[in-house]
Amino acid sequence: MCLGIPMQVKKINGFVATCEAKGVERDISLFMMQDIPVEVGDYVMIHVGYAIQKISEQEAHSAWELFDEILAKTD
Repeated sequence: MCLGIPMQVKKINGFVATCEAKGVERDISLFMMQDIPVEVGDYVMIHVGYAIQKISEQEAHSAWELFDEILAKTD
């Protein structure tokens, strides 16, 4: 099973973006997004350290809500 995590781009340095989700920051590769302009403030779906697509803020928040529900039921 594959899992993508939505994150917001906080800064960009070449093909590396610092992204944040729910207070956690990670450096993410933008290599797979070369043909799609990504800017600070955008939301991207992350899979194994790579941004794989741009998403809307609403899509990111919806995904985070679902993840929170799943985690709440596993406690």
